[in-house]
Amino acid sequence: MTATQEPEHVKQKKYGAHDIPSYLDPNHIGPYEIYLEQVERVTPYLGKLAYWVETLKRPKRILVVDVPVHLDDGTVAHFEGYRVQHNTSRGPAKGGIRFHQDVTLSEVMALSAWMTIKNAAVNLPYGGGKGGVRIDPRKYSTGEIERVTRRYATEIGLIIGPEKDIPAPDVNTNPQTMAWIMDTYSMNVGRTSTGVVTGKPIALGGSLGRADATGRGVFITGAEALKKLGLPLEGARIAIQGFGNVGEAASRIFHDHGAKIVAIQDVTGTIHNEAGIDPAAALEHLRRTGKITELPGSEEIQKDEFWSVDCDVLIPAALENQITLANADKIKARLIVEGANGPTNPAADDLLTEKGVTIVPDVLANAGGVTVSYFEWVQDFSSFFWTEEEINKRLDRIMSEAFLSLWAVKEQHNVTLRTAVYIVSCTRVLEARALRGLYP
Repeated sequence: MTATQEPEHVKQKKYGAHDIPSYLDPNHIGPYEIYLEQVERVTPYLGKLAYWVETLKRPKRILVVDVPVHLDDGTVAHFEGYRVQHNTSRGPAKGGIRFHQDVTLSEVMALSAWMTIKNAAVNLPYGGGKGGVRIDPRKYSTGEIERVTRRYATEIGLIIGPEKDIPAPDVNTNPQTMAWIMDTYSMNVGRTSTGVVTGKPIALGGSLGRADATGRGVFITGAEALKKLGLPLEGARIAIQGFGNVGEAASRIFHDHGAKIVAIQDVTGTIHNEAGIDPAAALEHLRRTGKITELPGSEEIQKDEFWSVDCDVLIPAALENQITLANADKIKARLIVEGANGPTNPAADDLLTEKGVTIVPDVLANAGGVTVSYFEWVQDFSSFFWTEEEINKRLDRIMSEAFLSLWAVKEQHNVTLRTAVYIVSCTRVLEARALRGLYP
């Protein structure tokens, strides 16, 4: 019997004393079910704090908005928008906004919850938040996307703010998107408020180093993991799924440190070259032709063949739920570093662990982005900005120290690194919840 076929009384026992929230279908919970299972697995390690564990299973606040805009052809279109604040026990909510045609409430809930875990994992003074608009931005003009962004920002303006909830870029959003949100929020509150979002352009209070931060964090944690496994970074064979901001930066930094990129997959196709692919050449080719395939010196392979590429490190840096039981057994890598959010479902996670594959989980591996977003937020409040060298040095230290401390917890409890991260993060969040108590 699969998880989606479990009787209701079993689900109630599995997910806590209360019913599944009415806004989720208990038979098809969606991505949030992965997060719930991860919390369930870590609960036995929480001791007395397990008393508060239901706090982790229910988002603090969910806002669903209608986003009506005038299109270029004179018609009015309506889009679904979401902003979820999962937990704010340790500080304001923090998390990105994605524009994607398949965005769902369950997905945004899961992403916001993973942000809670991620922020606690690297000990940032934030809770978790996430937002999304259900739109395929490829089908709309720049002017239409700006109007969608500004209307969405106005609708969620009720709950965001520099000390309440600080959005950032995510899938299909970028510094320009953040600039529009910052301007819209500033116009509505009557003052320039640079700290309402992070990931902004440098000219509007953005931070140096932010563009590469998530990919750099993937590299830092991946390099530390290779050391722990006794594998050399020099010559390590890397396969990367996703060649956007995270995948491109990670591939470039690994390449610059002597690793070899043997496969790249994105929405346009999959390329392979056992001798190595130059990420700079791949990016230039992608920008010029609009596709990753037909890069000189590489061969195109089928989409499913990507998972069986002979490599040392696999970096899923696209969307969630990419590694499943359907492809996990094909993976030959010794190490997986999750650049995307939630790319590995729990069943595949178990199978890979049985195979001896080490996984650096998303809530640690891709925390570089939110760490530099924290730096940006601090710089905006103080109106004092650091050099890129200072940013990267601080990021390297925070990510390395977090990895090493969490690896120690992994060895102490003889658990996976993912479970170790959840032990530490959930403990930090629930300690804050217990100390604050309930009001009233």
